[in-house]
Amino acid sequence: MSGDHVALVDVNNFYVSCERVFDRSLINRPVVVLSNNDGCVVARSQEAKELGIGTGEPFFKVQRYMRSHDLAVRSSNYELYGDMSARVMELLGRYGTWHEVYSIDESFVGLEGTLEQVRSTAAQIRAAIDRLIGVPVCVGVSSTKTLAKFANHVAKHNTNLGGVCVQDLMDPQVLERIKSLVPATDVWGVGRKTGAKLAGMGIVSIADLEAADPLLIRRKFSVVLQRTVFELNGQRCIGPVEERSDKGQVMFTRSFSTPVRTRESMEEVMSIYAQKAAGRLAKEGRYASLLTVTAGTSRFANGQASFPSTQVRLPSPTRDPIMLTRIAVAAMNELMIPGVDYVRGGVILSGLSDTPGEQQLDLFGQGEHTENADPVNVSDVVQDISARFGSKAIGLGRAGIAQSPSWSMKREHISQRYTTEWDELPLARA
Repeated sequence: MSGDHVALVDVNNFYVSCERVFDRSLINRPVVVLSNNDGCVVARSQEAKELGIGTGEPFFKVQRYMRSHDLAVRSSNYELYGDMSARVMELLGRYGTWHEVYSIDESFVGLEGTLEQVRSTAAQIRAAIDRLIGVPVCVGVSSTKTLAKFANHVAKHNTNLGGVCVQDLMDPQVLERIKSLVPATDVWGVGRKTGAKLAGMGIVSIADLEAADPLLIRRKFSVVLQRTVFELNGQRCIGPVEERSDKGQVMFTRSFSTPVRTRESMEEVMSIYAQKAAGRLAKEGRYASLLTVTAGTSRFANGQASFPSTQVRLPSPTRDPIMLTRIAVAAMNELMIPGVDYVRGGVILSGLSDTPGEQQLDLFGQGEHTENADPVNVSDVVQDISARFGSKAIGLGRAGIAQSPSWSMKREHISQRYTTEWDELPLARA
């Protein structure tokens, strides 16, 4: 049988796998990656899972394993993970008839051909990513996205398949047995609450959900879950997946490792965050017409509570970092209370469009442009230099300081940014 098939390519233990590419001492060791400010576990190697370490577990509770089981701990290295993800996705784009990025470590790919040809292509994808990038992936192939997700699950949990599962090539009896053993909550889009309600109706396994009456499911739940039932039965009805980031806004918000108390420190926050957000706009080729600044104290603090937030309508759609920085700093200066312990802050750009407004720099008296002069897009210049030489190579005002401020995110166990910073590139020695 030939035709269009759906493949789901998923990097195994993505954050940990990225770390292992450049630090071979982590292979076969239990490894955990921590959340912002090294708060809790967000990713685990298989060895860490076997120790009973759960996702979301506070870091202080797993520290005992560092001595007893040689547990390796890493802070979230977003720069490395983002770049490694981009490499994987670029490579996947060379295969198949279409390609949709679902998350930082997952992509759907359309494959054409007979089942044997599809299996061969899936194996080639897996081998190419391993050889050229170094992270392990599993590939699940079926007729719908939901079934491709299930096939990927089968590939991960059955080592004899070599990381590739083409569902229609499996023994039907074996396949049905697996479906009867795997919980319905392992189906793409079925959460715990929905799973509990399904269990109350006697729908416990994937096989049960596949056999359920679609009309009953729609009446009791939603059209979304009804589509899942259709997809489990081979009827393709889930279209292109929307990008995981909100297309209507660009956000740069973070918690601080130490409280921000002064206007000067908050100026640093707003300046850096506004420029980071402007950089994201430039990368995506979009412009914002609304800027929001926000900050907040801890809800559990004993001191004065303060949650300043305001929106500023921009004169015209822009991604100019000078304008966005000045507006963000000025807006927060009017709202914050000096001496209060702020533990988080952010800049949100919304009202996005694909076209800019008029030249913005003149609004602040930043030089004059003759009629024949070509206006310089400062945002593009900053973005280009950052892409070539690293995020600390250039910045405006306080964002141009190479040394990270004291309030910046706590990452005491971070590895090197091996692929995005010149000073941290891996070295080859003879």
